[in-house]
Amino acid sequence: MTVPISVGDLVIRKSHGGDIVFKVTDIFCDGAGVRHCILKGLHYRLMADAPLDDVQRIDAEHLRNEIIRMESMHNESLKRVMLRRNLEREQREMARAEAVKKFDFFDCPGRVLHIDGDEEYLRMCLKTYSQLNIEAHGKWIEESKQPEMIIPLLQEYRPDILVVTGHDALVGSGKKEQDWRDLNSYRNSKYYIQSVRNARQFEPSRDELVIFAGACQSYFEAILEAGANFASSPTRIFIHAYDPVFIAEKVAFTPINKTVDISDAITASVTGVEGVGGLETRGKFRLGMPKTKIGL
Repeated sequence: MTVPISVGDLVIRKSHGGDIVFKVTDIFCDGAGVRHCILKGLHYRLMADAPLDDVQRIDAEHLRNEIIRMESMHNESLKRVMLRRNLEREQREMARAEAVKKFDFFDCPGRVLHIDGDEEYLRMCLKTYSQLNIEAHGKWIEESKQPEMIIPLLQEYRPDILVVTGHDALVGSGKKEQDWRDLNSYRNSKYYIQSVRNARQFEPSRDELVIFAGACQSYFEAILEAGANFASSPTRIFIHAYDPVFIAEKVAFTPINKTVDISDAITASVTGVEGVGGLETRGKFRLGMPKTKIGL
């Protein structure tokens, strides 16, 4: 006997070949009486809906393999970041003047304010910021309410880097190029665009406040035009939950006297150049000395 699909189940879409694992967040009937479910990507920043007969519950082995695959991608990204940082630190040490080599430096990376429309993703991202030794404050705010909260939160936290993300998707019948230019084709891009505009009212300079905005399939060009430094999604693909974190990390640890290497920043993300893009941006990392016993 087939067990009915329920809210909270982990499923795949049969019509898409089971490419992404989703969690069922709601079930409803449309005007024709057909039952549909609202789906949230388990690791990708995507909200979708599908007819109930198009989804299939996954078994424990499928879930285990999915978690192993995603954690492997995450750990590989962390490893690349740490290797890059160690190399950069060695290069700085070699360049130091002999007179100050007896003193230790301390790191002062950029600080992050991360606003996320998904509470589970926010927790995942904050854990990763901690692993990367980045000071980050996180706020879980529904996408439609993010624009009104931007300025009060910027006033409260005064971050160097602002991340505004959550879920998004192209809606309607297709993903043709002509649809991409219509803001109404996107589920939540209008909120990210307005959030960026509001943030730029608070701080107009792209070097003083670095902004990443967007989620899966977001209106990349319009978000950049609104004032973001980095955005998703150039080719309207699904982006990974951790993509904003790795972009923020690259900015946070690039010295203030250098611009962020765009290629390095994008390749540091999980989905790469098809998922995220941006503009030349000055880094937010500062060295301090001497390092005291108490520290900062």
